[in-house]
Amino acid sequence: MHSLTPLFAPRGIIVVGASSSPEKLGAVMAQSLSNYPAPVELVNSRGENGMHTSIAEAASAIPGGPDLAVLCVPAAATAQALRDSAANGAKAALVCAGGFAEAGGPGVEFARQVEAAVKETGIRLLGPNTSGFFVPRRNLRASFVPGVAELEPGSVAVVAASGGVNHVLAFHLQRAGAGVSLAVGIGAGTDISAPDVLDYLIHDDQTKAVALHLETVADGPALIDAVSRLSSVKPVVALVVGRNDVSEFAQSHTGALATSWRTTRAALKQAGAVIVDDENQLVAAVTALAGRRLKPAADPGVGLITGQAGPGLLIADALHSVGVSLPRLAQTSQDTIGTLLPPLTFQANPVDTGRPGPGYEKVVAAVAADPAIDLVAVYGLTEPVADLPLAVANSGVANTMPFLIGVDGPDGDLERARKSAAQHDLPLISGPTSLAHGITALVNDSRGQFQRAEAPAGAFTWPGLEGPWDENRAKELLGALGIATPARRSCSSRAAAHDAFTELGGPVAAKLLDAAVMHKTEIGGVHLGVDSPEAMDRALDGLEAAGAREFLIEAMAPSGVDLVVGVRRDPVFGPIVVLGLGGTAAEVFADISIRSAPLSVRVAEGMPGDLQARELLYGFRSGPMLETAELAGLLARLGDALVSNDEIAEIEINPLRLTHDGLLALDAVVINVEEDIK
Repeated sequence: MHSLTPLFAPRGIIVVGASSSPEKLGAVMAQSLSNYPAPVELVNSRGENGMHTSIAEAASAIPGGPDLAVLCVPAAATAQALRDSAANGAKAALVCAGGFAEAGGPGVEFARQVEAAVKETGIRLLGPNTSGFFVPRRNLRASFVPGVAELEPGSVAVVAASGGVNHVLAFHLQRAGAGVSLAVGIGAGTDISAPDVLDYLIHDDQTKAVALHLETVADGPALIDAVSRLSSVKPVVALVVGRNDVSEFAQSHTGALATSWRTTRAALKQAGAVIVDDENQLVAAVTALAGRRLKPAADPGVGLITGQAGPGLLIADALHSVGVSLPRLAQTSQDTIGTLLPPLTFQANPVDTGRPGPGYEKVVAAVAADPAIDLVAVYGLTEPVADLPLAVANSGVANTMPFLIGVDGPDGDLERARKSAAQHDLPLISGPTSLAHGITALVNDSRGQFQRAEAPAGAFTWPGLEGPWDENRAKELLGALGIATPARRSCSSRAAAHDAFTELGGPVAAKLLDAAVMHKTEIGGVHLGVDSPEAMDRALDGLEAAGAREFLIEAMAPSGVDLVVGVRRDPVFGPIVVLGLGGTAAEVFADISIRSAPLSVRVAEGMPGDLQARELLYGFRSGPMLETAELAGLLARLGDALVSNDEIAEIEINPLRLTHDGLLALDAVVINVEEDIK
């Protein structure tokens, strides 16, 4: 039995702090639980309306004792109520009240007492500061929001940081026709956290898809492990709050870019979750994914059939904006469709049927049979002559191909369409944009499964190099990792610098060489295009004025596109890899991609596609062409290097220049753990 079974499927419940005053939490909670088909006993110290006066008395009234204690008592009394409940058999508890650490003052001590009680007794605690949870199929509604009584059983589980968001999403899912299998507001998360509930949902047969809402992450590895295990058996859609939070800037560009919001989203995506931007996208995504997942694929093809061209254009435009492929149908498919539709409609994908009429089912079958299509989406306005779910069911291919149906019309028509879709086990969404969100979720889930199918390479041995990590030593490390760098010479005197200039030939870069200085350009520590002995003297004068005692003389690199690549230890998620637009523009535009390390080459190959400026990497205006596999191998090796050496906090290449001859690391920084860098 899972440790959360006593919470979500209790054999008996005691409500501690129940009340006969309807405005009090104890009364509302008792009313919400009154229809639960197992013993529910109420505790009131004054014995109001015949209630039990003690926890022990209430527990003795339940055969076998209670599994769940719902505590509606003040913060100061909560710890003792937990101990008493555990002593009388309760294995789980719900605490909705506030007044703990978030309130400051005495609340901090109350929170400490609750934590101690949980640790001493082993009772599993949901809360404090939550509006509760509910399991509609069991008629278990441990919530002080009366509207949950109207929620019907469904196939989507909600795991939300906020009890309020938990209810919001549940009501949205009800209106969308998806319903709720389980909905939980984590609240303060003193004991039970999101990973615990996600682990429980792995074996919850009623749940077909999971909606995850996050505000903060206390234990990144635990969250990622839970999402990874859950998403391998059922889809997870995640909404992460905090896009506009500004966290403290780290010492390097990589640290500045890897904010908690970006890193959390990236880590969840790599673990198999579908990432969305708001609650409407989340509802559309889980509604679609609760129907049927696509098979893993690098780039699933979508066939779109629309009864009206205008809404079809809205859907197609939204899909193209997020990189979802609408492949042109094979000529044989178009020929078949051409015999069924008038020539005035577009038939190559999207397929515009005009008003659905005779032969519609055959159009659906023809699109589904096309070899480039992995998902068929159907959209139309409700009409008396068109039952789209029925038409898809009658096509004969609904069991062989995933379908997603979108409709719009009056409320009564929409309700009839939802009932028809449910009867034929087909997911249905209202609205062109929502349909596009659902399609995108199905495609991104498929891509995520595909990327996760390849595991990281495995064992990695750190090269025999140690600090101090000035630029020259850092580039020696890159060389050991198979990463190209310009020809260079480390010089301890002006004479040696002049000899290096003669040996390297042509224009060179002259740099300050000091392991304690990371951002050399900011203090005048870099001089480019040095092309004569006189220019070298001027450059050395400037470097010495900046405090240089050693110099790095390096061949100038050819022109190209600059990237920033880094690996660092995130305080929440551990080792991460960052790829972004290089140079000082990196922090301005924040055009980046993040993954957790170690990462497979297949996962790394997907990182350039995250960048808004990705076209610059693939021959833009006769520019250099990126070999994606080369960059992916570089990213994977950097991640492996960081994972293999606990003494290293960060490795950064900025810029990593893409040239016509390949990738070239122009500057490199290696930071030891707890190292002081200027």
